[in-house]
Amino acid sequence: MRLLLWLTALLSFVFVNAQEINIIPKPLETKAGKGSYTLKNKLTLANYFSDKADNALTVYLTDYLKKYYNIEVELIPKTEKADIVLFPIRMPTGGALAYKLSVTEKGIRINANFDESAFHGIQTLIQLLPVNSTAAKQIPVVEIFDRARFDYRGMHLDVGRHYAPVAFIKKYIDYLALHKLNTFHWHLTEDQGWRMEIKKYPLLTEVGSKRNGTIIGRYPGKGNDNKPHEGYYTQEEIKEVVAYAKSRFIEVVPEIEMPGHSSAAIAAYPWLSCFPNRTTAIPINMVSMKTVQEAQNGRVKFVQETWGVFDDVFCAGKDTTFTFLENVLDEVIALFPSKYVHIGGDECPKTHWKQCPACQKRMKDLQLKDEHELQSYFVQRIEKYLNSKGKILIGWDEILEGGLAPNAQVMSWRGEAGGIAAAKENHYVIMTPGSHVYFDHKQAANEDSVTIGGFTTIQKVYSYEPVPKELPESQTKFVRGAQANVWTEYMNNTSKIEYMIFPRMAALSEVLWSSKENRSWDDFEKRLLVQFKRYDLLKVNYSRAYFDPKSTVEVKK
Repeated sequence: MRLLLWLTALLSFVFVNAQEINIIPKPLETKAGKGSYTLKNKLTLANYFSDKADNALTVYLTDYLKKYYNIEVELIPKTEKADIVLFPIRMPTGGALAYKLSVTEKGIRINANFDESAFHGIQTLIQLLPVNSTAAKQIPVVEIFDRARFDYRGMHLDVGRHYAPVAFIKKYIDYLALHKLNTFHWHLTEDQGWRMEIKKYPLLTEVGSKRNGTIIGRYPGKGNDNKPHEGYYTQEEIKEVVAYAKSRFIEVVPEIEMPGHSSAAIAAYPWLSCFPNRTTAIPINMVSMKTVQEAQNGRVKFVQETWGVFDDVFCAGKDTTFTFLENVLDEVIALFPSKYVHIGGDECPKTHWKQCPACQKRMKDLQLKDEHELQSYFVQRIEKYLNSKGKILIGWDEILEGGLAPNAQVMSWRGEAGGIAAAKENHYVIMTPGSHVYFDHKQAANEDSVTIGGFTTIQKVYSYEPVPKELPESQTKFVRGAQANVWTEYMNNTSKIEYMIFPRMAALSEVLWSSKENRSWDDFEKRLLVQFKRYDLLKVNYSRAYFDPKSTVEVKK
């Protein structure tokens, strides 16, 4: 059976490669013509958006064609006679981003209403190029008009559990650009590591970015590997990443976790805890030898070495906690131009708050009925501070508990209920349900490496509809879009990250870009086979689980 499937797939490759237009995500309108345009080894480019050589559109297209096809591109003064013309023009979209790509036998033209939509047109042009860089450099005659369905099209990456170097972060951003995704949600702090330099609090990285070991195998683990893990991003590196993302028209949304998932910060500054003198709770059979030795020598707080949810969280009763967080956020805001700051807000146990005299006094003074309302107070206090700095708070759906902050936006991860509830209160929401867009789940029925569990095939990702049926038509406008989340407990190298996100990112991109009426699994599947070849060209380590006959789910048409 499996051999038959592989043979069928190979025959499919032959078939789809004979077709000329296989673009993911699928454009809104495509009109194929007759003939083709042959790209010369040296092309001229007229960029009416900017005649500067360092313009993002010019640099990206020039570098891509040189790197993968050895084609030289010369930027020339604005003229319609250039081989490739990028031209600003109004679109019949009421101001929404849109582009029109026209390929004739004489050349290529991209009309767009903004430079960002012109960049989307460039990504479509790239997907018209042959997937074999040594093949004849011809692209089909075609006219394409295109725009995105959702304004928020995101990918998340957790670097707290496992640090990823700057070079890979840039590559990750390039992957988003290829798939016309526009938001990179950078999860920078966790129980297992603080990854961002904060100059006012140097111990956050001197101490909080380092853990002494990591559990072996799937939680609860089979012991500790006793291998130190560390890494963080300097502020200069963060500026570099943000600038790189901007050149790909991708917004970077930082996440600084609070009030939970804060063990690494507390390890650096124990006074942030309700109980600074309580030793960090790590199961004794899962703790590293170095941590045991340091504890014997008097150290109390440690960066977590196992996964899960922990009782030691930021103290909500101390004003010093909020002073610390406001100072941290000041440095975050200075580095990230995005109008959004994600503060987490998920999985915050109330065990210590219930025992903490300062937290209980805060509750009594404010007449809060329970610790859920204390968390709401915490989130709303942080939101007021962010709003005063011109920023909008985003949090996981737990921020609904105890009352939603007035201007907050919600990421709904525990299914869609949180997103539906927030949208019904006229709050903007981003759908991230674990059922369909958690890319830390395995992709194959026969798991070939350790994952967190779950089973989410590319077919299941493709079947996702971000706008819940339960929402009244009048409130569907509050669904900004969706994103996939990549939690890295079991991704200790960048090759594994690639393996987990590909090819599922392709399905996500079409869910978020293409119109609902324009989507079909059967059609997508044919284009996906060509996309695999493009991944080969880019040297992407993608999963082959698609070819596993067990790795299928029923897709609702």
